[in-house]
Amino acid sequence: MTKTTWYFEDFYVGQEIELGSRTVSEDEIIAFATQFDPQPFHVDHDAAKASIFGSVIASGWHTCSMMMRMVVDGLWCASSSMGSPGLDKVRWPQPVRAGDTLTVTYITTALKPSSSRPDRGVVWSTWRAVNQHGEVACIIEGMGMLGRRPKEDRDA
Repeated sequence: MTKTTWYFEDFYVGQEIELGSRTVSEDEIIAFATQFDPQPFHVDHDAAKASIFGSVIASGWHTCSMMMRMVVDGLWCASSSMGSPGLDKVRWPQPVRAGDTLTVTYITTALKPSSSRPDRGVVWSTWRAVNQHGEVACIIEGMGMLGRRPKEDRDA
């Protein structure tokens, strides 16, 4: 679904927005982990092979970062986003490996127009990344603030 600008009013509970897919390379897994999460199973082939994972896997924070990029490119850059007060839950039920293709879906779970600031509302959502085997690799639950459609456009 392509829109020029997403406002608070454009979201509804149960809405699912497909944000595309991205294939992860081993080089980017190791580069990210080397800089931000250098645990041996992220950066060292021998250590990873001897670990419970059996091979190098992406840092969970790398997975979250890739998902964030897809949400920004596929939704937030064309929205009235005012940022986020935070996340409620992050889970990595399946490791992300080199060659995996992640498909990300944004699911609206709750909405609340602000009573104190009528120019905005809060959208609660779940972001879900699924690999090419249909396995959920990451789930993020959180909230975002979005601007409301201008009042004259809401009343028309």
